Amino acid sequence: MATIIANDFRPGMTVTVDGRVMQVVEYHRVQPGKGGAFLRTKLRDLERGGIVNKTFRSEEKVEQAYLETRKTQYLYRDGDACYFMDMGTFEQEGVPADELGDHVLHLKEGMEVSFRTYKGRRVEVELPAFVEVEVVQTDPGVRGDTAAGGSKPATVETGATVTVPLFINVGDVIRVDTRTGQYVERVQGGRSGGV
Repeated sequence: MATIIANDFRPGMTVTVDGRVMQVVEYHRVQPGKGGAFLRTKLRDLERGGIVNKTFRSEEKVEQAYLETRKTQYLYRDGDACYFMDMGTFEQEGVPADELGDHVLHLKEGMEVSFRTYKGRRVEVELPAFVEVEVVQTDPGVRGDTAAGGSKPATVETGATVTVPLFINVGDVIRVDTRTGQYVERVQGGRSGGV
């Protein structure tokens, strides 16, 4: 196991803290008038989600976590499991949907998904930043609605509910940011016409 001192932290680095894999989001070195220097950090908990604030003595030793990345392709969902094919070995693996969290709302067949593991344990799921999905249910738009004129909920083909502008209709294809779940833009108009 490789250990590093807290003073060597860099954004994006992964470490284990209290038995959990964390990623350094930001850090600030503090040199008080008396006593030793310390670091105030913001760490992203890769296993449970959320941000953790933690203070380290500058010379405190921490285990560095080396993550392995496996590229997979999302195949389908069957009940409470989502199935992926490893792009290197072509083996299929079922992953419980609850382990995927909100990512399950943005999975689309054929999508490339990366799993990051630590000592064989899955700690992070990474989807493409954006996904293009068709709107399958929303209230109809009204003539004259504009992008600045308000918003409404829409259900897309993956099952996610996205807040969209009033001019979006059933059948429209929209781009959604998978990191935030927010509408980005209309990609193409639906059955009622063009963009």
